Amino acid sequence: MKPTVKKMTGSRSNTPGVQSSVVLRPSGFTLIEVLLAVAVFSIVLAAINSVFFAALRLRNRSYAAFDKALPIQQAIAIVKRDLEGIMFPGGPLAGSFQTTSTNLDPFSASIGLRVSPDFSTTSGYADSYSPWSEVQKVAYFLAPSTNNSVGKDLIRSVHHNLLPVMTDEPVKQWLMGGVESMGLSYFDGLVWTEVWDSSTATNLPKAIKVQISLVQDVGRRTVLAPVELIVPVLVQGVTNSTTTGG
Repeated sequence: MKPTVKKMTGSRSNTPGVQSSVVLRPSGFTLIEVLLAVAVFSIVLAAINSVFFAALRLRNRSYAAFDKALPIQQAIAIVKRDLEGIMFPGGPLAGSFQTTSTNLDPFSASIGLRVSPDFSTTSGYADSYSPWSEVQKVAYFLAPSTNNSVGKDLIRSVHHNLLPVMTDEPVKQWLMGGVESMGLSYFDGLVWTEVWDSSTATNLPKAIKVQISLVQDVGRRTVLAPVELIVPVLVQGVTNSTTTGG
């Protein structure tokens, strides 16, 4: 910046032959004022920079937590829908509900470790793109991770065609990863049990509890709590009783 020059006019002499004198004084910022302005500007920039990067780190953590929780929420919603639509055993579309599976399907055996019995449910979608009905047979498996990550993948096996001419290959749906174990418990009205057989029991369980244990992250100090879900089973068989009178 070019300093301005202020013209100061001195006193004029009334004496003839004597010229008046002119004094020039430069005006501008001093060095101390410039250094003080630079220091204040640096402090303001540092404060803005810290606030911006703090907000950026918070955004990244929020997105990471959301991306990690979204598959869990979707998997729980699918499992809940399957169990809520469970069908009473019997008939050509709904077989027996047994925790000890007697299914010798080679396709299901190649998926992974079975963690649920086969059960018929009305959780299917019938639309113009799906030629099948709402009734389908579902089972859950734990398979090795496909992306070399820790834990196992939770796989949903679905049979859409319940009256096949020959053994058909199920549709495999990936639900979530990072699973350590999954278990189902069954409530008979009094206690919870790990085994259920509808061929010997008089009915379906009153409720089914699903517990999914997640793999612990080595870098985190907090322990991840297992995901638990209790679904009441509203479909129950009714025994008709008749009385005779004399």
